[in-house]
Amino acid sequence: MNQKIKTSIAFTKNLLVTGAITETSREVEVDICKYISKEDHKTVVEFGMGHGNITREILKTISPTSKLYAFEVNKSFCEHVRETITDDRLIIINDGAENLKKHITGNIDAVVSSIPFSFFSKKKGLAIIQSAHDLLRHNTYYSQVLYTKFNFKKFQQIFQECYMVSNKKTITEHIYYCKKISTL
Repeated sequence: MNQKIKTSIAFTKNLLVTGAITETSREVEVDICKYISKEDHKTVVEFGMGHGNITREILKTISPTSKLYAFEVNKSFCEHVRETITDDRLIIINDGAENLKKHITGNIDAVVSSIPFSFFSKKKGLAIIQSAHDLLRHNTYYSQVLYTKFNFKKFQQIFQECYMVSNKKTITEHIYYCKKISTL
């Protein structure tokens, strides 16, 4: 059985966790990383690592001295990525995005997320977004892929600047780009 079918089966079995029945498209994997800095010594956070497709793109984007903290609640997905991606810059955290501040205390330079906000309570979703906003450096981005436009207002409540792009090929994938603006 090919990897794409295996992934679809794994995602479907874990639909309430993954919020998807398939991996994100290649176009989204690339587009969602466009605001990640290529400069040295940056800290990037990924929410919802899944089988690591976006993770691989983030690792291609960041510098050799940067770090990627990838959060994933599904233990078997974490094990799969540990087996298939060997990169010292990757720190896999088998925990939910709501526990960001338990694992990271310093500033972060980008957040890339594919977690399913549609399956979270409004309170939990806003708490995750607010925690990420709190740790992001000024003038950096939180980029989120979702299969619906309905959660965009949650991000607009917290971030000073937000816009959404829809994947023209699939029309069901939407990337929210949310920038933390300097208050100075």
